[in-house]
Parts: sequence; structure tokens; C-alpha cells
Amino acid sequence: MDREQPVPQLHGCEAIVLMPVEAINPATGERVRSVAEFSAAQVAGALARAEAAYPVWRGLSFAERGSRLLALAVGLRGQREVLARLMAEEMGKPVAQGRAEIDKCAGCCEYYAANAARFLAPETTLTEARDSTVHYQPLGVVLAVMPWNFPFWQVFRAAAPALMAGNVMVLKHASNVPGCAAAIEALFTQCGFPTGAFVNVYLGGGRVRELVAHPAVRAVTLTGSTLAGQQVAAQAGSCLKKSVMELGGSDPYLVLDDADLPVAARACATARLINGGQSCIAAKRFLVMESVREEFTRLLVAEMAGRIPGDPLLDTTLLGPLARMDLRSELHAQVVRSLAAGARLLLGGVVPPGPGAFYPPTVLTDVLPGMAVFEEETFGPVAAVTGVATEAEAVSLANRSVFGLGAAVFTRDQERGQRVAMELEAGGCFINDFVRSDPRLPFGGIKQSGYGRELSVVGIREFVNIKTVVAN
Repeated sequence: MDREQPVPQLHGCEAIVLMPVEAINPATGERVRSVAEFSAAQVAGALARAEAAYPVWRGLSFAERGSRLLALAVGLRGQREVLARLMAEEMGKPVAQGRAEIDKCAGCCEYYAANAARFLAPETTLTEARDSTVHYQPLGVVLAVMPWNFPFWQVFRAAAPALMAGNVMVLKHASNVPGCAAAIEALFTQCGFPTGAFVNVYLGGGRVRELVAHPAVRAVTLTGSTLAGQQVAAQAGSCLKKSVMELGGSDPYLVLDDADLPVAARACATARLINGGQSCIAAKRFLVMESVREEFTRLLVAEMAGRIPGDPLLDTTLLGPLARMDLRSELHAQVVRSLAAGARLLLGGVVPPGPGAFYPPTVLTDVLPGMAVFEEETFGPVAAVTGVATEAEAVSLANRSVFGLGAAVFTRDQERGQRVAMELEAGGCFINDFVRSDPRLPFGGIKQSGYGRELSVVGIREFVNIKTVVAN
């Protein structure tokens, strides 16, 4: 029998039952939460509240906005345990990783509270005019369409800079994390943000178009699949609305012949298994020079084998279930198709019995271009190892992808690492470490991984009117 639980009452959320938006615990298969989908009238009301809040929020100083963000950081840390448990229940993230996600959100709020005024300060340029100044002004209502895999971080890395710039935000979160969406809105309310400055709407993915097209919405940010990005970007483009798209990835990790192999294997396993491998910037393709492939693969298998799937509510669990059963089926199909095409299985690759969307750490070798695990994004704990004869071949195969989000290079030679990093077609490249986002650094991709940037000074300037004012 389903075990239904209410959304945590951090703050009340309006919802009238229409078509339920449901959260299914991926570790047990039980329904844990059911929330009402918004009617068209409720969507219009939410957007009207956001539109009304914009002049109020925009009128506050950077210091006043920053004080709310600092309060938000305190609120996040104060509710770390309940929020980490909420993520575990709705999408399977181990609670230890959930706590780290909440801390990262708090740090992002503190970063923009401290730096937004400097990032958006007017800039004077010397011209023939008496005064030529560039100003950075907010746009208005920003629509955020966010995924389930990092249900707090993805939202806060978009919201913190957008709100500090003076915008307000409407969130359409993934349908399987309604409790996380409610908790986020409640935190903003509790921490002194004006009513409507951050508004959550419960909608299925098929109704995003009505949000994008609404006259109140001035810009759109989306994190999700390439297909979702293509659809929403087209909708935003047809309305001439600015958009930022952070989409899928198939990050290559190059292990060169002079790499520290134990360090590389440990980092690669971590990069493949964080969040169950359900990350756009997870390591997915391992391009290993033949002279070290056997030893690296042995070490990688040992590292991966040590991460045993378990109950995400336990502190000792390092690897939880996938977020949904259909996602596990898709991942396993990619493994099966790759094995049929000639890849060789070294670890895992078998769907376990019992309840839940668990999938074991899996390593395939002898992977070649054309195979599913090489060409497609694998959203789960599956590592694909490809041998390469030379550094040039490694770079060529790394760039032989429709994606261009992150990449990593392992070598003891820093100069070599820097040179190879500059040859890789990606939005970010890490040397002797795994790819991650950081509020201080721009984050985003190229090709089918999207466009625009989040975080850093670049991210906060994505959703502002860069206005030139010239006086004579």
C-alpha cells in the first residue's frame, strides 16, 4: 500500500487538486507525496503576484536584498537535515550528499550577497561624450524550469544571482520533487522576501509553454535534457525572450600515459557515481592511453565496486537508487545495446531484484564510437572505457560528441594538462580533478549542452538590461 506523506509545512503552499503531481520514493516504490497541479487561473495568479512584487524588490538596495539572501543561507543550514531527507525520499539522493548540497546553496547565497553590488556597479568608459556609462538593470520576472537531480542547488544557483540583480523568479520544478519545490518557496517567505518575489507553480512539463508565453515573463533559464532545452529555447525565441540553457553532457575524462593512476581512478569513480551518476557533468567517457589502460581499468573497477547501492536515508550510503524506474530501464537498455555492439562488461550491468530503482556500479571496456554508451548521455552509474593510442586520438575522440559541457585531463605534467584542456570542446575543463560547479566560476556548455552561463560575474549579468547612457 502506498505511504502518502504531506508536503513539509515549512510554509503553506496553495494548491487545489486537479491532476496530481506525485513523488514516488525511488528506493521503495512507494508514493510519498501528491500535490495538486495548478489550474490556468492559479498560474495566472502566481504570475500576477510575481509581477506585483517586482517593483518592490527592484526598489530595494543591494544591501537590503543581500540581507535577505544572508537570512536565506541561515535558513538553509538550519533546515539541512529535513531538506536532505526530503531529497532522499523524492529522488533518492543519499542524505550525506543532500547535506552537502544544502551547504553549497547557502554558500551561493552568501557569495552573491557579498559580490552583487560590485558585479553590477555602473562602468564609465572614456568617449567623446561628457559621460558614457554602462548600467546593469534587472529585467523583471525570470522563469526557472529546473530538474530533479539537484533539486535545491539547481534552483539556488539560478535564483541567488537573478534576485540579487533585482529580478523576481517563478519556479516550475520537476514534477517528481514537489516537496522540494514547496520547501524552497517556504524558505524564501520565511526569510523576509516580499510576497511574490519567489513563486512556485506546480505544472507538468507539457504546460511550460504557457509560462514562457505569458507577457509577465521576461526571461527563461532551464536546466535539463537537450530535448527539453530545444523545446523551451524555441518557445522563448519565438517570444523574443532571453534564455539560458544548461543541458545534457557526455563528459570525457582523458587519462594520459603519465597520469597518477590511483589518483585518476579515485577521481573518475567519484565523478561517475556522485548523485548516482545522475548529473550533466558526471564523468561518462573515459579515454585512456593504451599503455596504462589495463592498470587504470583495474583500479577503476576496484573503486566502483566499493560503492554498494543502499538506502539513501542512511548516513553510510554512498550510492542511492536512480530517481525513477523508467530511467533505470533506459540506462540498462544503453548497456545492453553497447554489449551487443561489442563492448565488454567488467562490473555490474545486471538489474537487481527487489523494489526500488537501484542499478549497480557498472564498467564497460572496449567501448568504441557508435556504441550507445559512447554517443549518448548515460544518466547513471555506468563508466565507458575506450583505449586510445595517442594524446591526439584522445582529444579527437573527446571532441567527437554532440555535447560540450565538461571535461577532465589526468597527467603529471601541468603544462601538458593546460595545453590539452585548451584543445577540448567544453565549457569547463579540470586537470587532475573531477568537474564541478563553483559560484566563483562561470558554468555552462557549448554545442548540444546549451548556451549562456550561470554563476560568477558572468551569470549575474545574463538576466540584466545592459544599458548604455551617454550625456553631452
